[in-house]
This record gives sequence, structure tokens and C-alpha cells, in this order.
Amino acid sequence: KSCHKPVDKYIEYDPVIILINAILCKAQAYRHILFNTKINIHGKLCIFCLLCEAYLRWLQLQDSSQNTDPDDLIRYAKEWDFYRMFGIASLEQTSFLVGIFTALWWMRPEMLETKSDFILLLKALLLSSYGKLLLIPAVIWEHDYTPLCLAFIKVFVLISNSQAIRVTLNLNRMLPWLAIFLGLILENGVVCLFQKMGWAV
Repeated sequence: KSCHKPVDKYIEYDPVIILINAILCKAQAYRHILFNTKINIHGKLCIFCLLCEAYLRWLQLQDSSQNTDPDDLIRYAKEWDFYRMFGIASLEQTSFLVGIFTALWWMRPEMLETKSDFILLLKALLLSSYGKLLLIPAVIWEHDYTPLCLAFIKVFVLISNSQAIRVTLNLNRMLPWLAIFLGLILENGVVCLFQKMGWAV
């Protein structure tokens, strides 16, 4: 009665239907997940997605497939490449998020006034990056179309991020994409810096 708005229809829906609608990037499903459920897997999901990305980069290292003498102790140090890739993926993800928050604060400072607004948007962005989990099946079932699959996964994650920003801050479609674009610019700047230093794949 007080808000004069319809009830969230997803309250009565089966979780599988909600998940399918979230995969289809429906705004109502995102609103239900972000505001009407108590999901506390944001941090764990972020770490797992970063591990998936680090694993993919680790496999793409040129020297990771070289076979050495079993007595060679250096081959055991190759696991450090995985941790290095995890660190690089973490810094790139952080720069992407910093770019988004900076762009949104610059365009509309009133949207991120309180700490709770900031935390809600951060949780929404981390939760909407669940598409990165598809990196593992794409690598396991490797075929000729793997680069195309990885590009589709990247686009899907960006669309999900856009919906999360739009739903969380109640924006039109243009501002979230502009914020994501600026986040990508900052992330690619970090990637170029790592490549110049010889740290990235």
C-alpha cells in the first residue's frame, strides 16, 4: 500500500527460473537477486572467478607446456606463474572496478554518497561477473572456436555488469555503458603496462 507498486513476482518463482532469467539479463531478476535475497557469496565468487581467469592465462603461457627433465628443480617453480597470473588478474579487475566507480562518481556524485551505496554497487558488480565461470568449460572443451567463446564470455560479463549498475542505481541504459567503457579503458591501460614490463601473457 505504501509504495503503490506491484509485488516482486520472483518471490514465488522457483530458483531455477530466477537463475535462467538472470542469465537472460532481465532487470527484474537482477532486482530480485540484489534486493530481495540474502546472497553472501560475492567475495567467494570473485576469488573463484579470478582463479578461473588465472588458470586460463597460466595455460596460455608459452613455456607452461614445455616438458623438462624430471630432475630439474626449476620446473617446480612454474607454479609461481599461476600465482603471478592471479595477481595480474586481480589488479586488472580492481582497475576495472575503480574505473567504473570513478566514472559514476564523476557523472553523478549523488549516487554514491553513502558507504552502503558503494558496497551495494560493488556487490552487484562482483555478483554479475559470474559469467567468468564459463572460462573453465571453454578451456576444458578446447576446440577451434575457443577464442570466439572467450570473446562471447567477455561480452556476456560486460552486459551483466551493465544490468547490475542499471538496477542498483536506477539508471537509464547509457550511463552504465559509459562507466563500463571507462572501466575498460583503465583496465586495458593496466594490461598495456604489464605487457611492457613483460609480466602479462
